[in-house]
Amino acid sequence: MPVTDITTDTENLTMTLTADVDVPVDRLWRAFTQPRQLERFWGPPGWPATFTDFDFTVGGHARYAMTSPQGEKSRGTWEFLAIDEGRSFEVLDAFADEDGQPIAEFPSMRMVFSFAETAGGSRLSNVTYFTSAEALEQVVAMGAVEGSRMAMDQLDTVLHGLREWFQGKGTNVELLDDTHVRITRLVEGPRDLVWRAHHDPELLTKWMLGPDGWSMVECVVGDTYRYVWEEGGNPESRFGFEGETLLDDEPRRSVSTEKMIGMDGPSTTNDLQFYEEDGATLLTLLIEYPDRETRDMILATGMADGMETSYARLESEVLQAA
Repeated sequence: MPVTDITTDTENLTMTLTADVDVPVDRLWRAFTQPRQLERFWGPPGWPATFTDFDFTVGGHARYAMTSPQGEKSRGTWEFLAIDEGRSFEVLDAFADEDGQPIAEFPSMRMVFSFAETAGGSRLSNVTYFTSAEALEQVVAMGAVEGSRMAMDQLDTVLHGLREWFQGKGTNVELLDDTHVRITRLVEGPRDLVWRAHHDPELLTKWMLGPDGWSMVECVVGDTYRYVWEEGGNPESRFGFEGETLLDDEPRRSVSTEKMIGMDGPSTTNDLQFYEEDGATLLTLLIEYPDRETRDMILATGMADGMETSYARLESEVLQAA
């Protein structure tokens, strides 16, 4: 995890984030000054950012929106106040309305991003300056500390190539907190095809099968979906999941609810994102559980092993045949 420290200072009205990474300064600099890279980590998990403007000049502006799994948007804008190429830049950061204009009711903050060489690579220092103790307290109360940590802890996957960082690791499971789990898997294939394999019933029935011996006997997709499997042709072994689509941003992101058919209780929210680099696609699935007990119960079923078997089948039986 890159973030080594986040400190709030009520006397000096600052919040300082420090992150150490194992790449040169120029690589870290590019991650923060190229919008397609920046948007991969600027929003915390579940709230990815999309930059619509990025005029990296003094007096220029950047505008972005972070989108929740339910489609809610939190917008922001930067005004670039100073740029010291390769070393630092300074912005005036503000919450924005739908037109990208600062919202007066929310605090604006001056932020300084500094980049320095270290023995093991490079260091980011991000200092946010507040105009009052109330403004600092308001932003902290909105979850800025933990949100910043979770966002910046995504840096490693941006600074390294996808194959360099993920190839050979299979299906990786991370426990982010009591109710959120992040699952990543690198799939050798282009994003458009990987997206289609997740949404085309004919393709889904070829790979989303879990352990060997199971088959998908029902596959309905759309605004609502329903998947049913059985083992060895035995109808008594049948089980399945159903849910509804909350967000469909082809081919980047698909969010849906999920609930076992016939079971009472709340559903999970599954936020699946697709990112392509050099012909390989990184799948990132953020699952929100209703509570820790449900999280642990589902993970204990061997879910990750079943997913890995399915993803290996996706690569060997669907993508290679395309």
